[in-house]
Amino acid sequence: MISRNLKLIIALIVVGTIAAYIVLVTIPTQLTKRSYEAAKTLGEDFKKAFQFTPEIIVNHTIILNQQTPVLELAVLNQNFEHRYSWTNTWMNSTKQITITGTFEAKAGFDLNKKFSILLKEDQAIVTLPEPKILSVESQGDIAYSDEQGVWNWINTENRAQATNAFIQDARTFANQADFVQDAKKQMDEKLRALLKPYAKEIIIEYDQSVTPKR
Repeated sequence: MISRNLKLIIALIVVGTIAAYIVLVTIPTQLTKRSYEAAKTLGEDFKKAFQFTPEIIVNHTIILNQQTPVLELAVLNQNFEHRYSWTNTWMNSTKQITITGTFEAKAGFDLNKKFSILLKEDQAIVTLPEPKILSVESQGDIAYSDEQGVWNWINTENRAQATNAFIQDARTFANQADFVQDAKKQMDEKLRALLKPYAKEIIIEYDQSVTPKR
């Protein structure tokens, strides 16, 4: 029969494992969701009062980027799921945080740069800046899956580092995906449909070097 001391040890291990999971996974995930919603609300209040959203950081994690007023035309809104794994090895013990979540990428045009239409005889020549990713925003459904090292345990700082890297990696993905090209295609189709009654030949030029409007 199992001794009382052994039963007590097993019980303590089980309780300790459950407590560690709650402290290291469940509570941080809930706090992250609440922090994201609170930061977003603060950003909206700031925007209403000052027409400006500051960079908002919660627990060393950038929740909202600074946004200044800019005249932009978002042609494409694209939702995408993203997955990222953050790892750290210390004394041959590796810990890993796998993060998943949904983002919305907006692709379009910075209309502070020159956007012109030249009507010449039967031609319409459109000059506008190259499209770009205007914003990449988390939808607040960030989820974590942790793998602890044998003696290299995940802490709050690690989770903040992993979250920041996750958001940056999502932005990198959006810039490398086909979102910008899809936005250009949609803009091209809309411009041609709009200008068709005014010209027989429509020329659309995308120029990275177009100067800002005066």
